[in-house]
Amino acid sequence: MSGPRIYMDWNATAPLLAEAREAFLSAVDRIGNPSSVHGEGRALRALVESARRDVAALCGAQAASVTFTSGATEAANMVLTPDFRMGRTPLRIAKLYASAIEHPAVREGGRFAREDVCEVPVTAAGVIDCAALQALLASHDRQTGLPMVAVMLANNETGIVQPISQVAAIVRAHGGLLVVDVVQAAGRLPLSIEALGADFLIVSSHKIGGPKGAGALVARGEVMMPSALIRGGGQEKGHRSGTENAPALVGFGAAARAAANNIEERMGAIATLRDRLEAEMQSSAPDVVIHGRDVSRIGNTSFFTLPGLKAETGQIAFDLEGVALSAGSACSSGKVGQSHVLTAMGYDPRQGALRISIGEATTEAEIERCATVFAKVAARRRSTGQAA
Repeated sequence: MSGPRIYMDWNATAPLLAEAREAFLSAVDRIGNPSSVHGEGRALRALVESARRDVAALCGAQAASVTFTSGATEAANMVLTPDFRMGRTPLRIAKLYASAIEHPAVREGGRFAREDVCEVPVTAAGVIDCAALQALLASHDRQTGLPMVAVMLANNETGIVQPISQVAAIVRAHGGLLVVDVVQAAGRLPLSIEALGADFLIVSSHKIGGPKGAGALVARGEVMMPSALIRGGGQEKGHRSGTENAPALVGFGAAARAAANNIEERMGAIATLRDRLEAEMQSSAPDVVIHGRDVSRIGNTSFFTLPGLKAETGQIAFDLEGVALSAGSACSSGKVGQSHVLTAMGYDPRQGALRISIGEATTEAEIERCATVFAKVAARRRSTGQAA
């Protein structure tokens, strides 16, 4: 390895922003419980509510519709449930229809029984098959309850952007609920829960440069809400009990403010770096397969396969050269498994793929060095006739 290590795994977790760190530390030093009525408690409550407004603004939603959680996984488990209420009236959701490329937190189905979770296929391009979704919802028995559909806006492995507005129109036509995971899209695409046509959004703090251990479920309104996953003291209007992690939430709010600024300009510059890297990869290894290159992607993500190079071997090879990237989703500690996203797209998942994901702090020099390492790994693969 020559030179300092470079970090190209922003989709797993983004580096903590300076403003988020400062906000986090300022809240850590405060005493009090945000639910207490004394001055110290009220001061901390004010900071939490300010963070709620910032997260709502990032999502184009109302602050009153933001429920804070410990992260996106908890938010998913909270909203993916058969048990809802419309005001005080129980509302039954009969079945969950989740796209085949969802994050495991969604694919597991939350609180739905396994037999009530149905997979919606995607095309070879990695885009949800809207015709298949239409057929599934057309056959749904409304007498048993309403359908719920879960489709992520931007895939965490490929970066492919899904046609959520089209999905929303199909879901509305069948009287269903739409849950959209915007974890990878937040700060990279402009967000509006109304424009998307979603009923709920799932958001994560550490994916946008905030502290780990914070997330949110964002609703279109306050009337229709899932039954509480965590019950107790009635915090978060009874939707999520437990004393709020105020420092993490305040840092989350600071990150949300930063993520909402100049999205198109920031992502344009990042996409230029990503595209330059992919062009150099293609030049040094013409047989490289860049997944999703021909469809809409978020500008920071490149998911690629080098024929003959196993994903785990490739990840280690890059790491030894000082480049931190991933072999797909970072959802299992220390585990590099077959990609369910590649499987859903019709690829042989046994070889796998590598994911480079970059951000605002990525430099041109880092892109050049990564391209050099890529060429070295690809050449070693050719010279040995096997994985590097």
